[in-house]
Amino acid sequence: MVVTGQVLYPIRYAKRDVPVTAARLRRAVGFRADLIRRHGPEPMQAELDLGLEELQEHDYHNDLNQLDPNFSLVLLAYACSMDRGVLRLEWGDAELRRGDRHLLWHHHEALELPDAPGSA
Repeated sequence: MVVTGQVLYPIRYAKRDVPVTAARLRRAVGFRADLIRRHGPEPMQAELDLGLEELQEHDYHNDLNQLDPNFSLVLLAYACSMDRGVLRLEWGDAELRRGDRHLLWHHHEALELPDAPGSA
């Protein structure tokens, strides 16, 4: 979903109750990885420049051409299981370094979950 220049993207990061800081993608390549790298925050630590004349242009998933490159990404990260439902829900922004599956959160906040039916 795109709202006022922000791409809101839900991502299930776990099937059990673990902190969002433990989140990682299943694969370091593909649509999700490219979306986070292209529209996520600037890396906290710049890549090491060895002075090599290497092409810095990255090929992104074709579907990302439909999004304005200036849009920023807000991740709606959640942990859930079939038997317990949604266990955690947070929103924020995270970077994904090239070749890495771990999300490095720049900012994240928990969202309040509604009480389960029948609990009080």
